[in-house]
Amino acid sequence: MTEAPPWHDEPWQRLLQRRQRDALPHALLLSGPSGLGKRAFSERLQRGLLCTQPVDGDACGTCRACLLLDAGTHPDRIAVRLEERPDGTPRKDIVVRQIRALSERLSKSSQFGGWQVACIDPADAMNAAAANALLKTLEEPSASSILILVADEPWRLPATIRSRCQQTEFRLPEADAAQAWLQREGVADPQVALEAAGGNPGLARRWAEQDALSQRQQVRADLRALAEGRGEPGALASRWLDDALEQRLWFAAQAAVDELRERATGRRAPLGSQLSTLELAEWYAQANRARDALRGPLRKDLILLELLGAWR
Repeated sequence: MTEAPPWHDEPWQRLLQRRQRDALPHALLLSGPSGLGKRAFSERLQRGLLCTQPVDGDACGTCRACLLLDAGTHPDRIAVRLEERPDGTPRKDIVVRQIRALSERLSKSSQFGGWQVACIDPADAMNAAAANALLKTLEEPSASSILILVADEPWRLPATIRSRCQQTEFRLPEADAAQAWLQREGVADPQVALEAAGGNPGLARRWAEQDALSQRQQVRADLRALAEGRGEPGALASRWLDDALEQRLWFAAQAAVDELRERATGRRAPLGSQLSTLELAEWYAQANRARDALRGPLRKDLILLELLGAWR
C-alpha cells in the first residue's frame, strides 16, 4: 500500500484508538476537498476492518480476507457508487434503488462473522429519495456494520444525515508540510504547484503530473488578451470548452483573486482588467458559480460565454 500522507496520521490514530476501545461509530463521514486522499483513507480503513490479522489497524495483506479483498470478492464489503445508465453513460446521482439494496444487505448477518463494511462514494451525489432511504439504516444500525460516506461537498448532504454520522474532516495542511510532501513526491516546483492548487497538496501533485501549470499560464494570457481587446469571448469559449473546462474556470477564478490582491497593494494589476474592484469581486463569484453549474443541465457554452463576455 502507498504510504499515507502525513495529514492522515491524526484522524487514523483517532479512529484506531476508538477501535481499540470497541467504540467505532456505526456511520462515518469522510469529508473535505478533493485531493487530500479521503478515498485512499477509506480504502485503508475498510481493509483494516475486514482483515482477520490487522497490525496497528492496517490490513496484513496475506490472510484469506485480504486475498478476497484483493480479488474484489469479499462478501462483507459493499460498495455503492455511481452507476451507468442503460445507454452506457454515467449517472450523475446515486438513486434510491441502490440504497434499498444496501439496506437489505446490511440487515443480514456478516458471512465471515466480523464486520460488514459499506461505503457510499460519492455520498453527496445521493438524490433526495436515496438520502431519505438511507435515514432508516442510519437510525437502526446493525451491531456489526459500519457505513462510510465519502463526500467532497458534505453540505450537499441533508443535515439529518450529517448529524447521524461521526464526521472526519480532512483540512488543508500547513504550507511547509505540504511543500515538503510534494518535494518527496518528486514535484519539481512545489511552491508554484501548491499556489496553483490553492494549498491542496494532492491537487498540486496531480496537476504537476498533468502539466496543468502551463494551462494556468494560458488561462491568464487569455484573460489578459480579452481585457486588452485582443480576443473574442466566443472564440475563447469554444477553445476552453474543448479541454478541462472546470480546471480552466478554477484558474480563472484564481486569476481574479490575484488581480484584486495586486490592486490592493497599489501595484499594476497583471491581467489589465477594466472591471472595477466590486465588479471584479462579482466576476470571481460568477466564475465559481459557473464551475458549480457545470454539474447541472444548463448549456456549458452559454455559461462560459456570459462569463467571458463580462470579463471583456
